[in-house]
Amino acid sequence: MQQKRNIQIIEWEDLDKRKFYSFGLFMTMTIRATVYPATLIRTRLQVQRGKSLYSGTFDAFFKILRAEGVRGLYRGFMVNTFTLISGQAYITTYELVRKYVSQYSDDNTVKSLVAGGSASLVAQSITVPIDVVSQQLMMQGQGQHLTRFRLTSNSETGKPKKVFGQTRNIMAQIFATDGLPGFYRGYVASLLTYIPNSAVWWPFYHFYAEQLSKLAPSDCPHLLLQAMAGPLAAATASTVTNPMDVVRARVQVEGRTSVVETFKQLIQEEGCWGLTKGLSARIISSTPTAIVMVVGYETLKKLSLRPELVDSRHW
Repeated sequence: MQQKRNIQIIEWEDLDKRKFYSFGLFMTMTIRATVYPATLIRTRLQVQRGKSLYSGTFDAFFKILRAEGVRGLYRGFMVNTFTLISGQAYITTYELVRKYVSQYSDDNTVKSLVAGGSASLVAQSITVPIDVVSQQLMMQGQGQHLTRFRLTSNSETGKPKKVFGQTRNIMAQIFATDGLPGFYRGYVASLLTYIPNSAVWWPFYHFYAEQLSKLAPSDCPHLLLQAMAGPLAAATASTVTNPMDVVRARVQVEGRTSVVETFKQLIQEEGCWGLTKGLSARIISSTPTAIVMVVGYETLKKLSLRPELVDSRHW
């Protein structure tokens, strides 16, 4: 009975890769579109000084909605969709490293920790330039006074250029000011944020799933337990890594060069509470993200199983 309750993990060699990547692109795009507004709000909260613009997550949501409309919640989204590439790189790296580590250790925690950290390293190397541009676009509108770069108006209409015109505008300003290194501003801070976040998330995800499986009835669907474990792992990882995430956002948006100096200034100006800025928005965004990601990812793996293995998995 106990064996039947254990959460079965579908490994890389069990998958039909063509199905896996086809369904994976759709899943990743859906997740990003769902949680992007919370990501934008988190960025503005982390960059603002004290509570100069917004008093909290919900205050920011309603103020942006009133002043900038729904489109304001999706500033920089089109640029951010290019992170689909890093999403696929993340998944592939995670599964391949997990398979490699399994040759040396059967401990699921070790496999998840090493694979999660490695996947984040690869993904962030692709994501950071995209994030640098999209975060500058996120800060336009009510938050533009907090960033170094502002959209210039079209000389003929007097209105800001649309979508990719705005992207080219911001990219040109970043390049003119900082050169190519400007697109990797905050890279170290990103690694210090997301490698631990990913390395913590996966082991806790499997840990919570297993603990829930011991408490749940034997006929409880595994997917339901995994959907509950995802947000718990996300909240844990977000809380642990939020201080570095605040520093990362300020380095990238304000154009700082020193992670240490940014951290010191944050403590001096806003105390230890400054390290929790954007945490509620981060947890709020990570909860649905985790549910959608876990349900989507585990379903994706189930749908991508090689035909001969379909009947061997208990759900």
